[in-house]
Amino acid sequence: MDKHRLALTVLTLVPLAVACGTGSASDGGSGSASAGGGSVVRRTDPSSVTGVHWRVESLSSGGTTRKAPDGAYLRIDDHGRAHGNYGCNSFGAPAALRAGRIDFGPAEATDMACAKDPMAFEAAFSRALVGRSLAAAVDHGRLTLTTENGDRVRLTRERDAPLHGTRWRITALVDKDVASSLPTAAAGKAWFTLDRKAGTASGSLGCNRFTARATVRDRHLTLGSPRTTRKMCDGSLMSVERNLTERLARPLSYRLTHRAITLTSENGKGVQAAAQR
Repeated sequence: MDKHRLALTVLTLVPLAVACGTGSASDGGSGSASAGGGSVVRRTDPSSVTGVHWRVESLSSGGTTRKAPDGAYLRIDDHGRAHGNYGCNSFGAPAALRAGRIDFGPAEATDMACAKDPMAFEAAFSRALVGRSLAAAVDHGRLTLTTENGDRVRLTRERDAPLHGTRWRITALVDKDVASSLPTAAAGKAWFTLDRKAGTASGSLGCNRFTARATVRDRHLTLGSPRTTRKMCDGSLMSVERNLTERLARPLSYRLTHRAITLTSENGKGVQAAAQR
């Protein structure tokens, strides 16, 4: 299992003064600025960029466009901090907005190995972002970041996933501040969804399907005794299933972060899950 620290140290800085247009957050502001290659784009209002989960769609460099892996994103807060995911590893860095540009400082990142394609995109994305000043243009829920040599990162505004009605794919087991990814054989096979009207949770534990009563109150989730199918799978799947059954049997606090959820019991053990598209 790959293991990485959940806590990511994010660097801070004093935000620089921002010159912005007079438009609304929805249209990115008025005025124009060059975004490289002589193209003219709207000058970006900081309020249209900060506090938004930007899903990375693609990166164009040297005449080649790479599609971003699922989970790659960028989020900038209003205190001069950026965090996100390159495609495999999470990162944090200073970020200052000024007159239609975003200046990214040195980044700190987790160090987890992934498949070849996500790692290739990650290398290109981090080169485009870290320590660079990029032109930023927002238009109808889309953000384009352009480097001085014309490379472009295209991102789309994405809304938070609701707790109920979302299919949550379990991605990792949590033990206090350490997350262990599921074995390859179990990847994508363990999931759950909460039905507000029925007051139930249902899904798969990796091998068998389950249904249980679910009580959600004060940021806590409590599941009743599950009813499960009785199928036998290979050893690794059954081991994951036993582990998940034990973890989900306890009262759990939950923390929603855009399209991710962390469920944790009082002993620090729990699970991480991501909203499926």
